[in-house]
Amino acid sequence: MLNDPRSHGLWEKTAPQPPITSALEGAVEADVVIVGGGYTGLSSGLHLAEAGSRVVLLEAKEIGFGGAGRNVGLINAGMWVMPDDLPGVLGPVYGERLLDLLGNAPRLVMELIEKHGMACELERQGTLHCAVGADGLKEVEERYRQWSARGAPVALLDADETAKRIGTNAYAGSLLDMRAGTLQPLAYARGLAHAAKKAGVVLHTASSVIATERQGNRWLVKTAHGQVTADWIIVATDAYSTGPWEQVRNEQVFLPYFNFATMPLGHNLRQSILPNREGVWDTKEILSSFRMDQAGRLVFGSVGALRNTGLSVHKGWAKRALKRLFPEIGDAEFECEWYGQIGMTDNALPRFHKFAPNVVGFSGYNGRGIAPGTVFGRTLAEHILGRIGEADLPLPLTDPREQSFRALRELWYEAGAQVAHFADARF
Repeated sequence: MLNDPRSHGLWEKTAPQPPITSALEGAVEADVVIVGGGYTGLSSGLHLAEAGSRVVLLEAKEIGFGGAGRNVGLINAGMWVMPDDLPGVLGPVYGERLLDLLGNAPRLVMELIEKHGMACELERQGTLHCAVGADGLKEVEERYRQWSARGAPVALLDADETAKRIGTNAYAGSLLDMRAGTLQPLAYARGLAHAAKKAGVVLHTASSVIATERQGNRWLVKTAHGQVTADWIIVATDAYSTGPWEQVRNEQVFLPYFNFATMPLGHNLRQSILPNREGVWDTKEILSSFRMDQAGRLVFGSVGALRNTGLSVHKGWAKRALKRLFPEIGDAEFECEWYGQIGMTDNALPRFHKFAPNVVGFSGYNGRGIAPGTVFGRTLAEHILGRIGEADLPLPLTDPREQSFRALRELWYEAGAQVAHFADARF
């Protein structure tokens, strides 16, 4: 994609081929038109088509082009916000609904993968949220207390058990979440696309929406070479939004995130580093994450963009950090390098928007796109099918509102990550 190996990196190199698609040409009709070919759009299309709806999906670039094809591949439960804080932010009704929905969201991902036979390197061994220092340990202990009180299958691991599972003594402890896991993110998006197409969704790529028009009780959605008339529009473009729904992009601040993938590690290293293949992320403010793919590549990432001076700064930091964590690897050689943008809302929580009559969408996944995108896609389908009323959705209705000083904050995050990684003598 983009003829740029740093756009999708390892995931594009190793993912199965997407379904054959073409740009929209001419005039077609549907019950629902979906804008965006990521997890939310594909999940909503799949669930709608399985219920008998006529669905057309329009993707501006390629399937999984945005965050769906660039992320780390951790199937996390919940959001960044502590579980007990959600009812305080959203109110007791929406807070509890969102906790229940997102806490169980990884299950839906895994069920869809099994049901449709998606080849996307699914691993069910959970994730480890690793404590850096005493403050980090307090954080994971509190997360453990709050999630375990809600009956979640989580465990608090001490430093020794954490070291056995990861292969490094760097952490003071960790929170093991057995609801979670890992997958190949672009392969999962393409798997959803194959399933959606088989269910009857008409997929069009290279089909940017340039305008919409209300015609009676229906919508006319226009691209450069075609148009779709439909009863409903689902906006599923999230942080990469342009065109008619650019306000979704504007209410989020971009946080760049990069990944490097090592060459496949030898058998002995794979037995000592993440032998159970959990996904890992830490408690640092500028966090790091790593996981193993099925070929034995260690995928290691952090905040920052691999462009301009960032490429050399972050690559140098990644080599030093890996050597400190896993000295037995030596001087790591990277097979692939890539980065994308995480859309962060002002309270680190997603949004539900009703842009106009019968024009709806969820957005603002804050780096947790796989499970929330999948389950929010199903929720939108159920809402359009009349199974879930607007008052029963997991989030309140809000209007998009641009964050203040957004561009300046984005420059500050990118520059700040370079400064931190240049100066960081730790991991």
